[in-house]
Amino acid sequence: MSKVFVTGHKGYIGVHLVDVLKSAGHYVAGCDLNLFEGCEWEPFVKADKELIQDFRSLTPSDLEGYDCIMHLAAISNDPMGDLDPEITYSINREGTKELAEKAKHAGIPQFLFASSCSIYGKGEKLDIDEEGETAPLTAYAASKINAEEHLRKLSDESFQAICLRNATAYGHSPMLRIDLVVNNLLACALSRGDIRVMSDGSPWRPLIHCRDIARAFAAFLEADLDTPFLIVNVGGNSENYQVRDVVNTVQKRLPEANVVFTGEVGADPRNYRVNFDKLSQVLPDFKLEYNLEKGVEELFEKYKVHGFQLTDFEGDQFVRLRTLKKRLNKLNS
Repeated sequence: MSKVFVTGHKGYIGVHLVDVLKSAGHYVAGCDLNLFEGCEWEPFVKADKELIQDFRSLTPSDLEGYDCIMHLAAISNDPMGDLDPEITYSINREGTKELAEKAKHAGIPQFLFASSCSIYGKGEKLDIDEEGETAPLTAYAASKINAEEHLRKLSDESFQAICLRNATAYGHSPMLRIDLVVNNLLACALSRGDIRVMSDGSPWRPLIHCRDIARAFAAFLEADLDTPFLIVNVGGNSENYQVRDVVNTVQKRLPEANVVFTGEVGADPRNYRVNFDKLSQVLPDFKLEYNLEKGVEELFEKYKVHGFQLTDFEGDQFVRLRTLKKRLNKLNS
């Protein structure tokens, strides 16, 4: 059994991660600001110990005695990051640097960081691997690259840092989000009766179910990797899709839904197809449990069970940016 400290443990991926780790017999402590309290739609497994606070306020003594830090907490997508780029850099870049330094000072041997394939931005070529050129188009993506660079500098024989460049998350979670492309298109089709695509449907995206991201973190915890620093794309080669492929998968579940290409964002500059061979090399026993079709089927059934409707689609509960704006307005009023 390992003692694991998870930041962002009450988030979309975090609640899966706590469940996966505890199911494997690990002790889990979590730190979360609880900014999205009340956004859950199903009960979820609780951490053994919870700190409800900003992870940036943690001290080395808070972290002592743990075997691994799994750092998920962040301003978690491009639109939220663009809301205030300085806050994004403060949390995602500076916050990650300081947390890693505190972890190393506390003697934590392993630091797993939730990075993102979005750092590839407008890919210069298809099937980008970890050595490929990064082209961040947003504050969110740039902050992830900055954090990776600092972790590289900190890593040594006593402090292993692994950066998991996760593909675009989707799928069911007890802390549901519908501001993710797959979840959004399916929710739109079910609640509005149409599938509204804001681009022309051509951009490539690598996709991964949120629970598979959690499983990857657990797999790296249990792996015996003889390297102080590692960057790994996390996803599957067969799970690269164009947005129009997602539309077709959604329409299979809801054939009566009309497809509407609104084109309101014009040509989407984010376009990247990613190579995941390295993940198979470093974790040969790790396999994704979900493909897009299975994940959409599960989420569709969950939407039906919960009676998901237009008020849910247009409300704040499942859209992080709306919830964040609402709570910031309250703080500033």
